[in-house]
Formats: sequence, C-alpha cells, structure tokens
Amino acid sequence: MRWCHPWSNRTRTSPECCDGCVRGTLPVPNRELRVCACVSRRITQPSVAMCSPATRWWRAAVCFWMLTLLHTSAGVNVCMSGSATSCEECLLIHPSCAWCAQEDFGRGGTLNSRCDFLQNLHKRGCESRFLEYPSNTMTIQQNLPLSSKGSGSTQYDVVQMSPQRISLSLRPGQPTWFELQVRQVEDYPVDLYYLMDLSLSMKDDLDTIRNLGTKLAKEMGQLTSNFRLGFGSFVDKNMSPFSYTAPKYQENPCSGYKLFPTCVPTFGFRHILSLTDQVDRFNEEVQKQMVSRNRDAPEGGFDAILQAAVCKDEIGWRKGAYHLLVFATDDVPHLALDGRLGGLVQPHDGRCHLDRHNQYSASTSMDYPSLALLGEKLAENNIFLIFAVTKRLYVIYKNFTALIPGTTVEILDQDSKNVIQLIITAYHNIRSKVELTVWDQPEDLSLSFSATCQDGQALAGLRKCADLKIGDTVSFNVSVEARGCPPAGTDHTFTIKPVGFKDRLRVAVDYQCDCGCTPAAKTNSSICSSVGTYKCGTCQCEPGHLGARCECQEGEVGSGYSAACREAEGKQLCSGRGECSCNQCLCYESEFGKIYGSFCECDDFSCARHKGILCSGHGECHCGECTCHAGYVGDNCNCSTDTAACVADDGQMCSGRGHCVCGRCRCTQPGAFGDTCQKCPTCPDACDTKRECIECHLSNSGAPSSNRTCQRLCKDEIVMVETLETEQAGAVLCLYKTQDDCVMKFTYSEHASGLSVLTALTQPECGGGPDALMVLLAVVGSILLVGVVLLAVWKAVITVHDRREFARFQSARSRARYEMASNPLYKQAASGFLETDFDTFGVRPYNGKMCNANVRR
Repeated sequence: MRWCHPWSNRTRTSPECCDGCVRGTLPVPNRELRVCACVSRRITQPSVAMCSPATRWWRAAVCFWMLTLLHTSAGVNVCMSGSATSCEECLLIHPSCAWCAQEDFGRGGTLNSRCDFLQNLHKRGCESRFLEYPSNTMTIQQNLPLSSKGSGSTQYDVVQMSPQRISLSLRPGQPTWFELQVRQVEDYPVDLYYLMDLSLSMKDDLDTIRNLGTKLAKEMGQLTSNFRLGFGSFVDKNMSPFSYTAPKYQENPCSGYKLFPTCVPTFGFRHILSLTDQVDRFNEEVQKQMVSRNRDAPEGGFDAILQAAVCKDEIGWRKGAYHLLVFATDDVPHLALDGRLGGLVQPHDGRCHLDRHNQYSASTSMDYPSLALLGEKLAENNIFLIFAVTKRLYVIYKNFTALIPGTTVEILDQDSKNVIQLIITAYHNIRSKVELTVWDQPEDLSLSFSATCQDGQALAGLRKCADLKIGDTVSFNVSVEARGCPPAGTDHTFTIKPVGFKDRLRVAVDYQCDCGCTPAAKTNSSICSSVGTYKCGTCQCEPGHLGARCECQEGEVGSGYSAACREAEGKQLCSGRGECSCNQCLCYESEFGKIYGSFCECDDFSCARHKGILCSGHGECHCGECTCHAGYVGDNCNCSTDTAACVADDGQMCSGRGHCVCGRCRCTQPGAFGDTCQKCPTCPDACDTKRECIECHLSNSGAPSSNRTCQRLCKDEIVMVETLETEQAGAVLCLYKTQDDCVMKFTYSEHASGLSVLTALTQPECGGGPDALMVLLAVVGSILLVGVVLLAVWKAVITVHDRREFARFQSARSRARYEMASNPLYKQAASGFLETDFDTFGVRPYNGKMCNANVRR
C-alpha cells in the first residue's frame, strides 16, 4: 500500500502523487489526503511511500476501505453531506460513497443516510448483497508484442506500440491507470516526398538538386534498407492577383523578363513522380523541370502540402513506413482567407483534387487550406512535415510548427546545397522523439499522462520523450477519469497514437452510472403509501407528497417537523434558503444554480472564480468548493499540472533555471527568459551550454555531425566567420580550449525575433609546435642583436661625450683675450752682452781656446 503525503490544495484532482495508482481522495479540513493502490514502484511526486511490489487492481478496494476509515475519523462525511436521494445521485457524489438498497435500513433516519462510506454501511447493518459500490475495471483486448526490426518479410506486421486495444469501465470521479509502451524499431521503411517551390527565385536551387536522388539514396541507405523517393512541385494559383493573367503571360509568365526570358506556365501543384525506389527516375524527372513565375511574394505551398498528404494512392504512401514530406521554399505561404483576394470564398474541403495530368484541379475554385486543416490531414495520414526554408523565414515557420504537430523546420542554404544534410538531420530529429496525441476524446473524460523515458525517471504531466536512440522503448502511464455520466447515444471511445506512427491504441469506455438495483423498481408500491415508486430501498414520491414513505403532503407544518430542519440550535430553518415541510427542507430555486443539502446549506455556484468563470471552467462546484478536473489544481482550478510546456529541448525542466508553475516556467536564474528559460546570455553556464553546439558543427572538418546531442542542442542559428567581431552590442564572448590545445572563440546573442544566434570562427586559433633550429637561431640572433644594441649605445654615449667636451673647448676658446696667432704660455727670451776679462781669472787663450794657466796637464 502506498500512502501519499497530504498537500495543501483541497481539490480532488491535484497532481498525482503515485505513478500508476488507483487513488482515493479525502477532503478533510484544510487539506486533501490521498490513498493509492500501487501498480508500479515509481513515485512521480514527493510522497511518503510504504509500497509493496504487488500490482493487482483489487488493491483499490483496500485503498478505498482505508479512505473510508480515515475520512470518518476526520469527522467529515462527504457522502452524507451531498443530499443524495437516489442511488445514482449517491454514486456521483464521490467514488468512495456506497448506497444501501436494503428495505429496512435506516429506519427513523434521514433519506441520505443510505449514502455513506462502505465501512459505515457495514457497521450500521447493511448486508453486502444490498450494497451498491461499483469500481473501475480494465480489460486488455489486444496486446501484440513490440517488434525489434522494421524491414524484411514482417514489414507490414511491425508493432511499435502496445497494447493495441483496451476497454475501461469507469465510475465517475474514480480515476484508473493503464500503461502503454512505444518503441522506435530499427531499419523501418521510409517514404520521402520532396515538394519543391518552382517559382523563379528557386532557379539556382533547382540546378543544385538535379542529382539529389542518387546522393540522398546513398545517405538514407545507411539508415534504412527500404527507402523510396518521390517528387512534386508548386508555384501558386494561376489567377489574379496571385499570378500574371494577361494573355501574353499565359504560356510564358517570364515574357519580357530579361534575366530569365523563358519559363513554364504558372500552376498550383503538380505531382511529378510517385514514390519509387528507382532513384535514377527521380534525377531524370528533376532534370526535366523548369521554373515558373508568380506575381506576389507568397507562394501556394499549403495547397501542395494538403494534396500531397491526402492523395495517398497517387503519391504512393505505404502503410508500413515513415512518411516524410520535405517542403522546400524561399518565401512565406498563402494562408486561409487569402483566396478571397481573388474571389475564392469556398473553404478547402480537405480532399484530393488531382486530375488525369496529376495537377491540382481545384486551385482556382477553393481557398487556401487553414493550419488546422493541414495539421488534421497530416496527422490523419501519419506524415512528418519538414520545412526546409531560408534563414530569414526560420522564425515564421518555427511558429507554424507549434500549430502543426509532427512538424520540424530546418534552415536551407540559398542554393539548397545543404539539402541532403538537412534531410538527414531532420530524420534523426524525428526518430529521436516520441509524442502522444489523443483523438476523439469525450468531453466528460479527463486524461493525464506521465512519461518514463530512457533515463527511467517518471515525469508527471508529460506525454513526450526526446533524445532517444533507435530501438529504445519508452512507457507512458495514462490516467483516465470520468467527470460525469454522458448523455445516451454519445460515442464512448477515443484513440491514443504517437505522432507520425501508424500504430494506435483504441480505448472503449463504459460508464458505471446505473445501480444494479434500478431494474427492480416498483411503481405505486405499498411501501411508498401507493403514491410513489420503490427503488433501491427508497421511495420516489409523486408530486405533492413527501416523507420517507410518501406519508406527508406538501404544506403540512408542525413543530416536530421544523426542529429537524435546523442544522443547529439557533440556526435558520433550512439555512434561510428553503421551507421546512414534513421533516424535510424544500430548497428554493435559484437563477444562479442549484441549492441542495439536508438543510439547504450547499449550492453549486458559490465557489471561487477565475476571470469570472466558475472554477475556471476546469472543475465542478460542490458545496462551496471546487472539485477540479484531472490535470488542474488550485482553489479555483486555474492551475494546470501539465508540465509538457516546461520541458526544454535538452530534456530539463525549465532548462534547470526555474520552476514549472501552473504549466508555465517561472525563471529563477537572473537573466534567464523564454518559454522554458532556455535563453540566458548572462548566465554562468551560457557558454558551456552553447559550446556543445559549436563543437558539433566543427566536427568532421566543419561538417555538421549526426550525433544525437548535436541535433538536440544545435537549434540556434549558427554563423561561421573568418574574423570574429567581439564588440557586438548585447553579445557575450565565449572561449574554450580544444583537444588540440587550440582556442575556439564564438559570441552568443539573442536576436530581437527571439532566435538565438551563435557567431563562431570557422577554425580554432592554433599555435604551431616549437622548432629547435628556429629556437637556436632565435637565441643566437637575440644575443647578436643585444650585442649590436649595446655597441650602438656605447658608441652613442662616447660620441655624445666627445661632442660635449669639444663644445666646452670651443666655448672656452671663444672667451680668451689673446691673439689667435700667439701662444699665451710662451715667453720670449731676453738677450744681452757681457764682456769678461779672462786675465782676471788667470785664463789665457791658447790656439783660440780658453786655458787656465794654473791647470796642470
């Protein structure tokens, strides 16, 4: 048994606390308590779990028995407060209520004492054979095992979804669960129809795809062994104001146009080649094609898409294959009501209108189809639509994908040179996700989903799994709850199918709205004083009669009667909203709704409203409180529990930057914005998140990789440049080091249109390894250079010094007061003659010489 923790909201259909549980609800004061019988081990919401691995549905009975016990101990009895006067009314009050049809049960009590919890009725003496207490049942009628391979001898017996057929028997207000599984089998056949815009602006694209068939078949051959290819083209309606209608343009709309003077007449849609595995025929047919010309910018592509989808026999769609419709164009499409510009007031009927020449014959008689009609016909024929459009149209067609299930959009180069890679990428994107859709859901049924994807985690409110590999099996738990009893004759079946799959689950629903004791009713029974019908233990009196046995007539008033019409001493009779007659309150009628209850204390119009709508239109008002439908919570049921819109492309809830509140992301990370908080240029992890996308685009020498992560992350516009401008307004510069020790640079910015733009270098910036010779030469050169520089400096210093000394010398010289021809240091010698008397000294001349006579030889 699993016990679910009480949460603050009191509505019955708060988010499921148990995955795969049959649950009950306790509307105890100020909170709601649920008890669940397990059918799986997983818990999808925080709860207090005490669960055994058993998975049998009979545990629901034990669950509701515990519900009754807890409900009684809380002092609140929703069954007895609902003023049920019949078995059918009792069963509609709450799924935990039971009715006792025993004749002598409750003598002396009030009428609605027969409606109570099962445990209480047992205690009060009601025999089991008189108890009316239906419960939900489920029967699997067809459950073929899932296949593992798509092609081969068993191609048309491939099963990708189980079970295939079940039946449910539902009691209103009591949900039941069932599980389904989906598997993307390997080597599944593929039918691809290439639908091309052949207006004049697509001439260069036509030249590019003339050999597309061979190349595409080679690439697709790596993904499937059973591939077929077809071709069709379109321009626009051949009528004014969409095309040139003057006589001279009928055969040649390009007449007088200098650049392309010759082209074929304008046409709406032309089916050229049915799906075939002979790819050479595709090349031959494409090479025969010529462009045409229309008058206005929008094209008639939606006419062509619808015809390609509904003309199954002419196109050749196989039942056991993936249907891919590639729509290549360079302009916007005409939408519904545009045809009124040309006088076309008849809406499109959604049928095939190809004549014997395989041309769209209703082009000039019916309006363009609407987006809703396109989505319906594509889903009906299991077709995945791939918009291959130029970059300037990406945002427009991206908005279309939100309105047409199973549609993707890819950016096409101006000359379609990347069309093969585009198709391969789109195919991987399609095969990497599974999304459930519901067809023909009855209005009185509430469905809620939880998905268990490849990581094994159960995600409540999600009906889609992404980032899958071929061969992965995913499971979904589906909760079904009947909100009421439908009118007789309404269809009680609905279908669940994955988008683009031929497999489907058909669910037949039977409503347990009648009691088993009803067929035994007796009219004019003596038990009812012969003035009423005895049915399921009670009397249904004829008009004018009242009482448990129809023993009173209207208007009889007594003191004994009036005391029983007060809820408590001092309270007004019948809460002031009714009259007391024969021990019962007859509630007044109100223009706002129904007043009911033993003391007329309840009504169905005094509940909380949202934008003026009672219970927001997603619940029922019961005695002043909103009982929300499955998938909604809140006092006024205005808060959705569906989290599908909060799951980002990377699989994280609100990209890990916020919380999902009422089906919308509330971003908590500063700077984060977007539907799933996916945009955040200023977040610390912004560069890391976008880095994986850049790495994918640089893998394989710059070619986009086929890796699943790359397909999931690279949904932004990637611009590769030779030189990166880092000063862009609002752009964040990101750097990271590659495995080769190179540095990759890119900028991340958000365009005003909502598109994220990554501008990156075509190649990382890398530095070469060191060269020993170059290093040696650099060192020697550096030394020589330093020596030369030092010598030059020394020479400059000496030169400057000499010049200064010479200048000082010149200055001193200029200040001298002597002749320039004289030397101031030179002094001329003074000369004179002195006669000497040698005799005085005894010296006489001898042979002309002076001799001293006193000297001896």
